[in-house]
Amino acid sequence: MSPRAAWRLESLGFTRVYDYEAGKGDWFAAGLPREGRSASLPRAGDVARHDDVTCGLTDSLGNVAGKTREAGKDACIVTTSGGVVLGRVPGKALDGDPDALVEAIMDAGPTTVRTNEPLEPLYQRMVSRNVESLLVTTSDGRLVGSLYRADVERTLNGDASSREEDEASCVCSV
Repeated sequence: MSPRAAWRLESLGFTRVYDYEAGKGDWFAAGLPREGRSASLPRAGDVARHDDVTCGLTDSLGNVAGKTREAGKDACIVTTSGGVVLGRVPGKALDGDPDALVEAIMDAGPTTVRTNEPLEPLYQRMVSRNVESLLVTTSDGRLVGSLYRADVERTLNGDASSREEDEASCVCSV
């Protein structure tokens, strides 16, 4: 809300008033509740899966490869201890030197989208660029999950029932 509105609410006796300076876009990008005409439109954060394997810069590739494969994934998302996305270790890199540090072999700065991005344009972008998945983050870069093109397509077609069947066998690539 604007500073003017915050001051007005205080003048009316409200004691817990906050001026959220980052704005409505940031509010939505943080995955917080939406209202209004377009609140019911499906967004990236609504469909993203929250089962990514994460690792840190100083983890060894051997440990990362083991936990990634054990989870049935083909990539590990490199994050800070606070969950900010730094990179991605793709499947082909998991077969490298087990003593190597993730920092040395990761793909830095993977493409991300915000939780509030509408699915239709994202789907068109994924199709045109032949991308099977995208990382979804908050506006401050914290990992929310992965958005899979197949899930987006099912959601846009009104069929989210078969998503669980595909979760174990999805292929993650950016």
